[in-house]
Amino acid sequence: MSAEHAKEILKHEDANVFNTALQTGLSGGGRLHDLFIKVEGMTPGEYRNGGAMLHINYSFADTPFGKVVVASTAKGICHMAFVDEGEEKALEQLKISFPNAVFNQLVDRIQQNALFIFTQDWSRLDEIKLHLKGTDFQIKVWETLLKVPPGGLTTYASLAKKAGSENAYRAVGSAVGSNPVAFLIPCHRVIKSTGEIGQYHWGSTRKNAIIGWEAALKERVE
Repeated sequence: MSAEHAKEILKHEDANVFNTALQTGLSGGGRLHDLFIKVEGMTPGEYRNGGAMLHINYSFADTPFGKVVVASTAKGICHMAFVDEGEEKALEQLKISFPNAVFNQLVDRIQQNALFIFTQDWSRLDEIKLHLKGTDFQIKVWETLLKVPPGGLTTYASLAKKAGSENAYRAVGSAVGSNPVAFLIPCHRVIKSTGEIGQYHWGSTRKNAIIGWEAALKERVE
């Protein structure tokens, strides 16, 4: 099954994520989510010397959970973060990650495709590509996170097991906390084994709001 097949089904007005997943033989909306979002790790040359080889476009956009800054290379989204301390501070944080890259304030198609995810209108999506700076272990954890379905939750221990590192849940927790792409890589779906929501880089209040929003969407389509 391909993303193209899924998009053909989603063109119908009465289609939704959950039903499309069933029609295409997937176990649920989370697998469809995983199908549309592809991760590519940066090569050492792409982030060596502070990203000197990279040209990065960035823009600001409103979402249901506040303004975000979203940045992209020619290969995909490399950064998305909620803006809580003003655009200037958000841009400064982005530049810390890639201090020698060339930056241009520009909305491009890669960013637009990524932001469509907040509408939950998957019929308008092309494949979302992520171009991420991280270790092999971090990228493995982030790819595993993509398999947690919208409206679903996981724990650090469960995530570690699914990532093939059952005894490395602390390292998994560190990888989750280092997620460079808010919401698209759903670190908000990771909670404590006690059932507590736990911490979130962009605040527990926002994490609660996102989890509740996704749960409500799941109930609507089921």
